[in-house]
Amino acid sequence: MKLPWLNYHHLLYFRTIVRAGGVNKAAEALGLSQSTLSSQLKDLEESLGTQLFDRKGRKLVLTEAGQTALEYAEDIFETGNELRAWFASHHSPGPQTVRIGTMPSFSKVLQFEIVRPLAMTGETKVQVIENESSELLDKLKKHQLDLVLSNFPLSELDTDHLDAHLLGEMPVYLVGRPPFKIPKVKFPKWLKEIPIFLPSSKTSARIDFDALMIRSDIRPIVQAEVDDAGLLRMLALSGAGLALVPEVGVQFELAQRKLLRIEKIPGVKERFYAITTHRKKLPAQIIEIIDTAKEALTKANQKMRERK
Repeated sequence: MKLPWLNYHHLLYFRTIVRAGGVNKAAEALGLSQSTLSSQLKDLEESLGTQLFDRKGRKLVLTEAGQTALEYAEDIFETGNELRAWFASHHSPGPQTVRIGTMPSFSKVLQFEIVRPLAMTGETKVQVIENESSELLDKLKKHQLDLVLSNFPLSELDTDHLDAHLLGEMPVYLVGRPPFKIPKVKFPKWLKEIPIFLPSSKTSARIDFDALMIRSDIRPIVQAEVDDAGLLRMLALSGAGLALVPEVGVQFELAQRKLLRIEKIPGVKERFYAITTHRKKLPAQIIEIIDTAKEALTKANQKMRERK
């Protein structure tokens, strides 16, 4: 018999059966008897008016209706987690902990400008975890991180679960150690003769740069490709070639004339993002970090324009 309301305990039991891979393991995880759990599953199926599993041998396999029910269940419990997180961020006493994931290619200068005001207030405990993109996004989906700072655009596979908040963008330069002379031909033709160091192929700047090279029919001499922004800066300082970097990543070396801006790359930008899970309402801490990051990028761009 269909009921006019949904028993969310039944829905939780159903999701646990799917995740555990069967009634036996789910009953053990929930601390229920197998007969009780089977009865609760039957009640849910009667309430929805459809069968959620097909039995194939000893295995339970989701029906098409079961797959739909699971998708709704995940959304429902995800919303519940968001509700708890929102109230925890607004009403829990004492310092709050915010867990920030960051990629090696994300500028350390910008990381500092984003984390510094949070750390100085004493109201927030900040945990910063550096790892590869795939690892960080996986932790974010599992709610083991609160947000990820990235200069990688999201793939289509991730946009169903995650949101990318654009923090800002910066021009990108080829920089090198002085004295450095380029051939007397127009850019980008002279790239055929100069070794260069490039960021990972996944960064927004690298994607734009590769597109420019294809349009210009240029195959540059790529001496190295590295994810770490600090290593890219050190390679530029080595004098063995030019590095493709956003200006903020080498602003101190530029100010001290240890590096020179050799060429501003037309149409190529480094874009910076704060990536969060899909939420109806972002916690106040996350909104604060996003606003702080946007302000830090704006100030950095202003300072660099003033120096020129």
